[in-house]
Amino acid sequence: MTTLYIRYPARAAADSGAIQQCHFALLGDSGNVMQQGASALGNMAELVSSARRVVLMLAAADVTLLRVKTPPLSAARLKAALPALVEDQLLGDPADCILALAPLGPDESEGERTVAVVQRAWLEVLVKALVAQGAHAVSAVPAQLCLPLQPGGASAAIALDNGGLELTLRTGHHAGLGLTVAPDPEAALNTLRALAGEAPLAVYLPAALAPQYQPVAANMVGVSLEHDNWTHWVAAARTAGPDLAAGMASGTQARAWRRWRWPAALAVLAVMVNVAGLNIEWLRMKRESADIRKAMEQTFRAAYPNEPMTEQAHVQMRRNIERAKASSGEQTPDEFTALAAALGEALATAGKRDVVAGLGYKDRVLTVKLKPNAADAGVREQVNNLLKPRHLVLSEGDGGVWQIRIAGGKS
Repeated sequence: MTTLYIRYPARAAADSGAIQQCHFALLGDSGNVMQQGASALGNMAELVSSARRVVLMLAAADVTLLRVKTPPLSAARLKAALPALVEDQLLGDPADCILALAPLGPDESEGERTVAVVQRAWLEVLVKALVAQGAHAVSAVPAQLCLPLQPGGASAAIALDNGGLELTLRTGHHAGLGLTVAPDPEAALNTLRALAGEAPLAVYLPAALAPQYQPVAANMVGVSLEHDNWTHWVAAARTAGPDLAAGMASGTQARAWRRWRWPAALAVLAVMVNVAGLNIEWLRMKRESADIRKAMEQTFRAAYPNEPMTEQAHVQMRRNIERAKASSGEQTPDEFTALAAALGEALATAGKRDVVAGLGYKDRVLTVKLKPNAADAGVREQVNNLLKPRHLVLSEGDGGVWQIRIAGGKS
């Protein structure tokens, strides 16, 4: 998964009418720069759609950082109270702006917080342009808070665009500003030096501009020039603070939902079809079961019109048939004599007539007690195979006792 960082130029550069070039860097999960360059925002569809997240660094000249005194309110109530807290510091209507409360910094007290302010309509255009190109998640942070900051010092960046020189200055954890000036190296450095006060100032600028600024910086106290690259921008952006596009996340979420809407609908439809099919099959089998049970009850009542039904029809009919066979002298295969005779024939065939020590009969099961060490597993298996043609099964119970019953009976 990758993250795309885009440095958007100041709005003043748009007054020239030229296409705005945005510097960008595509980073992998390990923080390595996979691709970097400059392109118009509308020409980044492939990069934007391939990135897991897009971080838009707004020009410092377009984002105002205000210090406001905050009452002791919960996070939700404080967010709702922000328009009233910053109203006296804004020239326009707070409703036309996006207000983002920065987290409490290490050098800040509970009673005073930083609020980032940006024009709503302008930022919405940028976020919608990224969403239209396939952005999965969009964040917008002030560029002045994406500069590295040494304790007790200040940092600045100089960039050349169509509107002139874009100056970005960071003077504290949540403090910084930006402005656009004419392309004059001496005036630019003097402006940054004046805004930074007495603090040591590190100025980041592209390598192409270094030869013009080095002679000027050499004559200034506390000013050092550094090569501008994406490493320090990305490192600081991860802790930049307020996300000005957080309130617009619903657009990207809605778009993500639209991508999965049809697959989700098809999955739900497939589940509904399967559930309906299972219920229809269950109802059909339930009707068949009821019809079979009713037919068996009718057959039982036709055969035994004067006998009340006390249990399931097929069970009671089987008992009646067995009782009738017994009363007529017909022997059933699970009677004691039938089971004992079958065992005797099987033992005679196996040549093991003298292994039986005693017989017992209960619940249509013949229990055979064997003489000690008279029959092993091979003999039991042989006798079992001889009983199978008679639909009898032999099993061994506790203490080496054999049990013989009709195949399919209860064990």
